[in-house]
Amino acid sequence: MTEKPETKMAYHAWDPIVRLFHWTNVVCVLGLMAVGITILNAKTLGVSTEGKILLKTVHVYIGYVFAVNLSIRLLWGFVGGKFARWRAILPLGGRYIHALGLFLKGAKADHPPHFLGHNPIARLMVTLLFILLSAQAVTGLVLAGTDLYYPPFGHQIATWVAQDPAQADQLKPYDKTQVNADNYKDMRDFRKPYINLHFWIFYTLLGAIFLHLMGVIYSEFKERCGLVSAMFTGEKYFARKPVDLNTTVEGDEPNT
Repeated sequence: MTEKPETKMAYHAWDPIVRLFHWTNVVCVLGLMAVGITILNAKTLGVSTEGKILLKTVHVYIGYVFAVNLSIRLLWGFVGGKFARWRAILPLGGRYIHALGLFLKGAKADHPPHFLGHNPIARLMVTLLFILLSAQAVTGLVLAGTDLYYPPFGHQIATWVAQDPAQADQLKPYDKTQVNADNYKDMRDFRKPYINLHFWIFYTLLGAIFLHLMGVIYSEFKERCGLVSAMFTGEKYFARKPVDLNTTVEGDEPNT
């Protein structure tokens, strides 16, 4: 007897802000990585000083889009839909512990429960990604000021290193003709931990993104719920009711 395929129903998971953030973030991160790797290998590639300044300028402008997009998403975590909120993302609280227990028990029996939002393991990864992305944005904005005198800290950096602080706005990247040597050295010492942190977060982020992609691929083939397409359409598909469909996130009203 042929077994009937399970009938799946569509459930709305991700709102437009979450989906727009996700794909804007993907494009920005890919662009930042491509330009950043080129900058790191500029000497090997024979890039001139002017070329390096251009690369850093492109990197900074992509970084601005990245930082604004990330900031909107961080704020959306307080006012967005049920599954966009921090209470549904951060791996904290009794409800998370309960959901994790359900998930691990189901996974052990090869019958994991469905989650309309992020499952408990995914919440760990998403939290890590937000921490890494936020740290990369902050360190990048500091470096934009120390390298190119760009906002939001560029004016303060330029005023610090200029021979005449009143002429700080006339400083140009890699041009030390109007720069106080001692102050410039102090500024570069100040910059050093930020560049080191930016560098190591980059490689940590690469590893986290790889694990995230492996998790998405595994879940897509294991659950077949339209995990990837949901980031385009907002809809996931399940034959069984998601366990978090009618559970409330603390501070939210129950579904009716």
